[in-house]
Amino acid sequence: MFINRIVTLLAALRPATVQAHCDTAEGPAVKDGRKALATGNINYALKWIPADGEAELRDIFDKALRVRTLGVDAAELADRLFLETMVRIHRMGEGVGFTGIQPVGTRIDPVVTAADEAIAQGSDAVLLPMVPQERRAELDKRFHAVLAIKDFDVDDVAAGRRYLAAYVSFFKYAEGEDHEHHGHERLVHSAHDHGHEH
Repeated sequence: MFINRIVTLLAALRPATVQAHCDTAEGPAVKDGRKALATGNINYALKWIPADGEAELRDIFDKALRVRTLGVDAAELADRLFLETMVRIHRMGEGVGFTGIQPVGTRIDPVVTAADEAIAQGSDAVLLPMVPQERRAELDKRFHAVLAIKDFDVDDVAAGRRYLAAYVSFFKYAEGEDHEHHGHERLVHSAHDHGHEH
């Protein structure tokens, strides 16, 4: 415990800059995970993971909800296990290793922050000038694809996964990646193949 606190303090003194924000304590994935825990509705979290990771996450979620009732320390531990499991499965789905949830204060690439704000505000006017001219038309197209399916029913996990696939495609392009990521394609496929299960 003491070593963990030292590591956290050192990380706070020299915050790293990261491109992706799905594994940060203040990022959208962790926020959705916390919402799932607070409401008892795992569907807030399920859109972040492919269908083949769902059984593992559901098992941890059910156990976390039971353990959370045992006290403050137990709740903190249960929440951490659930959130780390969720982000790990998500990162594995993207073909990326899990290195833990990055601490509060981790610096995010300004383009990523602007992309998040664009979705929240419904306008990419601030974001577009931050990317090269030749990428703006495609980025704007991906942005509007996200907005078109943003307001899905939280209990429609298939719709949530389709939204997330569009969301990640938009973010990856904003960050300078041109290709569709195989992990995000898995989310789309699992949304189509397993949507009837939710």
